Amino acid sequence: MPENQSSFSIKHWSDDDKPREKLVQKGKSVLSDAELIAILIGSGSRNDSAVALSKKILAGVNNNLNELGRLSLKQLTQFHGIGEAKAVTIIAALEIGRRRREGEVQKITKINSSRDAFDLLRPRIGDLEHEEFWILYLNNGNKVLHCALLSKGGLTGTLVDVRIVMRQALEIGAIALVLAHNHPSGTLKPSKGDKDVTAKLKRAALALDITILDHIIVTEKDYFSFADEGFL
Repeated sequence: MPENQSSFSIKHWSDDDKPREKLVQKGKSVLSDAELIAILIGSGSRNDSAVALSKKILAGVNNNLNELGRLSLKQLTQFHGIGEAKAVTIIAALEIGRRRREGEVQKITKINSSRDAFDLLRPRIGDLEHEEFWILYLNNGNKVLHCALLSKGGLTGTLVDVRIVMRQALEIGAIALVLAHNHPSGTLKPSKGDKDVTAKLKRAALALDITILDHIIVTEKDYFSFADEGFL
């Protein structure tokens, strides 16, 4: 390895600049996002230290870790100095973080507001690049009996089968439902299709004495509630 390339390896840095040692000595909370990513990749490129390379990667996703977590293997390896092994490490680490967030919201077992539904579903669908439609099946105390993915779509929409929704509600014994889907575009404005499928499911539920409590549109940072906005 050429000298100017090897000098960018973390092991050659001064102790004050080594993120691993910094974590051990001062704790994880003092490290920047770039320093944490530098620990994952271990070394930089010919021209950049691991931290400098990590900063470039973060700059490419607007310094947003959620956006970084959406990058594919191919997209990550387009950064000079990031090969397949480093890209896989980054992807795996961020997926662990996503699953940790998802695990933390499992304690939500009762839906008392649209915010509860959003908090439950955001880790699952908030940062997806395709659309998914989910149903929360609730009992008469609004306790979550089941949380189910109904369908997946592309970037522009997804299909909703009313018969599947109602059949599962009857099998589970649910008396109320919360509908939810994500908008990969980030917009919170419901489309005509969103309104139509809500009305369709509401009519079908009414015939079976099942209540549609809400339909929420989920994005990475926020949500739209049909109930809160008077659309139900």
